[in-house]
Amino acid sequence: MKKATLKITTLFMLLGGSITIANAQTASSSNINVVTTAVPFLRISPDARSAGMGDAGIATSADAYAGFWNAGKIPFATNSMSFAASYTPWLSDLKLNDVYLLNLAGYYKLDENQAIHAGLRYFSLGNIQFTDNSGSPLNQFRPREYALDAGYSRKLSSKMGLGVALRYISSDLAGGTVNGVSYKKATSVAGDVHFFYKNTKADGNGIDFGATLSNLGSKISYTSDASQKDYIPANLGVGAVYNKVFDADNKITFAMDLNKLLVPTPPTDTAAAALNNYRTQGVVASWFSSLTDGDDLKEITVSTGAEYWYKNQFAFRAGYFYENKLKGDRRYLTLGAGLKYNMFGLNFSYLLPSGAGINRNPLSNTMRFTLMYDMDQK
Repeated sequence: MKKATLKITTLFMLLGGSITIANAQTASSSNINVVTTAVPFLRISPDARSAGMGDAGIATSADAYAGFWNAGKIPFATNSMSFAASYTPWLSDLKLNDVYLLNLAGYYKLDENQAIHAGLRYFSLGNIQFTDNSGSPLNQFRPREYALDAGYSRKLSSKMGLGVALRYISSDLAGGTVNGVSYKKATSVAGDVHFFYKNTKADGNGIDFGATLSNLGSKISYTSDASQKDYIPANLGVGAVYNKVFDADNKITFAMDLNKLLVPTPPTDTAAAALNNYRTQGVVASWFSSLTDGDDLKEITVSTGAEYWYKNQFAFRAGYFYENKLKGDRRYLTLGAGLKYNMFGLNFSYLLPSGAGINRNPLSNTMRFTLMYDMDQK
């Protein structure tokens, strides 16, 4: 029963809209005002490589997960084709073995200038027993969410690449009627635009840049009430890496990403009119208002990481993620390692325990795995 209660807590943390209103109502008594959205799993790093680098990946070298981070870099990949699968236990500290994230991704280069990519992200929240207000059992349900991606990338020049993608999102968190509220599966369609600038020289030394607009799409709703639609995690990201090759056996990369959700900050004014204005903003208008609501700098998250390769076979990674304490206070260190042999690669990452109580990261003490398969390595 304890595990079921913890799962239910996790479920409603993911329901976005209800949490947003709660934050708006309590923000007047403190300076904490967290931007929340539905389907937050779309912003969780899908692969162990980037997870080991503090969740940085916008401008790193292209791999099978480039479609998530920045599809504009895929035409510059050294392999003509790459596929990968990742597994991430969720809330492993609580021994919830049936709660996990599964990610599949890959790309295929049509020629030297263009490529296509696809991906699947699946989030299972296990089996949950719903109860009424008195604790009597109602029904069981298996919440789950997934997103299907497909996209196209092309070189604009010898140094610039552009990528676009479409995404179908499905979020099925509660079925039927629970405590008098009728829930349904929520769906949305979103798109990405990615840009990459490759300034690294032929010898492997230099600085690369990237910029992304992701999850630009319609609101999502879990009920038939049109006034209760929630924002999805539209995001603006920029990133840069510095590559240094010491010799034929040793090279290192330093990366930094800055991300800002294009979602309005919940109002601190709890009046019905303020909450209604927050909820009823148009999608496009909400992207722009999120940049002018007064909390812009505080809402920027910072991901920094480093990756060292020895003989292009063994990799060691470390990173740090920072978020302002008034906007969620997520701060953690990450470690990672990788092994590559011929066409196969295996990556691991580990998030060091951080925070306590509600600030405890769900991925603390979690080992994540990615298996990769590359073809036509040059």
